[in-house]
Amino acid sequence: MPDHVRAVLVTSLYASPESLVIGAITSGGIAVIVAAASGDPWLIVCAALIAGVAVARIVGVLRPAAVKVERPERPGAGRWEVYYRLGAFFYAGLLGLFGLLTLSRTEDGVLQLLSVTTAIGYAAGIAGRNAGRPMIALSQLCLAALPLSVGLFLEADPLKAAMGVVIMLFVLAMMDITLQTYEMILKATVSAEEKAALAERNAEIARRDDLTGVSNRTAFLEKFERQLAGSEGRGRLLSLHWLDLDRFKEVNDSLGHLAGNALLVEVASRLMAEFGAEGIVARLGGDEFAIVRAVDVEADAEPIAQRILSLVAQPVEFRGRRLHVSASVGVAVAPPGEADADTLLKNADLALYRAKEDGRNTYRVYAPEMDEKLERQRQVGAELHGALARREFSLHFQPIFDLETDEILSCEALLRWENRRLGTVSPAEFIHIAEESGLIVEIGGWVLREACRIASAWPPHVRVAVNLSPIQLQSANLLTVIMTALSESGLPAERLELEVTESVLLYDIEASLAVLNAINRMNVATTLDDFGTGYSSLSYLTKFPFQKLKIDRSFIVDLDEHPAHAAIVQTVVELATTLGMHTVAEGIETPEQLEQLRRTRCTAGQGFLLGRPMPASVVASMLAGNAARQRA
Repeated sequence: MPDHVRAVLVTSLYASPESLVIGAITSGGIAVIVAAASGDPWLIVCAALIAGVAVARIVGVLRPAAVKVERPERPGAGRWEVYYRLGAFFYAGLLGLFGLLTLSRTEDGVLQLLSVTTAIGYAAGIAGRNAGRPMIALSQLCLAALPLSVGLFLEADPLKAAMGVVIMLFVLAMMDITLQTYEMILKATVSAEEKAALAERNAEIARRDDLTGVSNRTAFLEKFERQLAGSEGRGRLLSLHWLDLDRFKEVNDSLGHLAGNALLVEVASRLMAEFGAEGIVARLGGDEFAIVRAVDVEADAEPIAQRILSLVAQPVEFRGRRLHVSASVGVAVAPPGEADADTLLKNADLALYRAKEDGRNTYRVYAPEMDEKLERQRQVGAELHGALARREFSLHFQPIFDLETDEILSCEALLRWENRRLGTVSPAEFIHIAEESGLIVEIGGWVLREACRIASAWPPHVRVAVNLSPIQLQSANLLTVIMTALSESGLPAERLELEVTESVLLYDIEASLAVLNAINRMNVATTLDDFGTGYSSLSYLTKFPFQKLKIDRSFIVDLDEHPAHAAIVQTVVELATTLGMHTVAEGIETPEQLEQLRRTRCTAGQGFLLGRPMPASVVASMLAGNAARQRA
């Protein structure tokens, strides 16, 4: 029998101390009365022993230590069973002996009746009370009842002999009842223990991540709360590292979910091997993980973050491929007793957001000023709602010049926002918030319609360039928005250019390719913006239908000082020319840069040197003036 089941059954011996106390008092009291009435010294001695054992048993069963045996995990269960067994055997044996002595040493029928019925009643009651430990119950039954049969047989009276037989049959019947009761108790106990074990197992499974085997979010929060509560007593700091795998979606989209799952499993395995023994490792969902460690000083959290980055950066083998991924990590440190779980999670999330903003593949430690930035972002997000209805947006245009003829070829539409409460808000601040909230689709549609409307009044050779967000490119009604903007404004499709950055090509390559091809079939040109800054791949230039490449300003800013930049620009221009594409250089700010770009035969350029972004009315006047000079 398993120890924990045996411990539960031992508990049943002490489960009802009241019945034991009542039985000891009544049977001991009757023994004293019978002995006193008979005046027999043997009965008096036996009654005294019964009373003494009764008192000892009462004291034993009411002791606090005995009561605690009801806890099955308590290691002293076997010891308390021995104590109970000794007391029970002595007491039952003394009651049986007392009945035998009464039958043999007195002639008073009343006294004999009292002693016999007391012993039989005790035997019957004990068979049920101690059925959880049948050897104790059966031994007590025999010790209390069988001496009575012996005493009745010794009387040589047929009626008393018959009574002795009845008592023996009674003992056999009670044995059978006790054993059957024990079987039912045992089955119920084992069943309850199995259910408890199954429930514990299910609870464990429910708190473990199915894919990686580490703790899931539920278990993480429970363990995290316990660690926070215990950190105050230990006087140590608690560091929370919240990490997110950078561009994990690209792995899923390009290689499939099996590759993504293999990556998650391996990352979890590495984190668990490194930090699981002394901390908490959990997968919070998707590609997010959390590690909690106790540290002595706040600075100790940074080497942990660096180690996490190193572990994640190691390649993962999958079906002959080497998968590479990086991570962004947000770190928050809680002083003993000075932070709750929600606050620390919020702080780590803010730090993680900052790590992503700062280029990913890095970590950032929470600082209070991050709260200020979050509040600013919330304000911007709140004000974005309704900004279109309040007519707070406007468009500025920056001209793009032919570098050979100095003629304006097109103007790029640039969104501006003057908010009623926040004043002028930079596009660098609000565009990504609009993308995260989904408002960029509505705002981008307005930009497209407004740009087409304004450009329709320009000279017919001047085009308008409009930037498309990755969210817009995934929008199901993008083509309808483009056609509506062209039809409402009357702008010919060939005068509209749509610019997309390299990042949009990684979300869903096939869908992006289909949309760009559909745009080209409408005679609308497409431009690859910021070429060379992120995911540049020559395969994009041959697969995707771009008519222009815009060389990012990062290659232009030091063009006249770094020969390597000049060589890169020259190579891009020659490659684009070979593929039948035009090139546009961004960020031209000095005459030296302009001269260098002309030597590379770059098609066009834009920048503060050539023309700053200007309101629609100013660009219209400038274009009208140019047209007048050309006519003159």
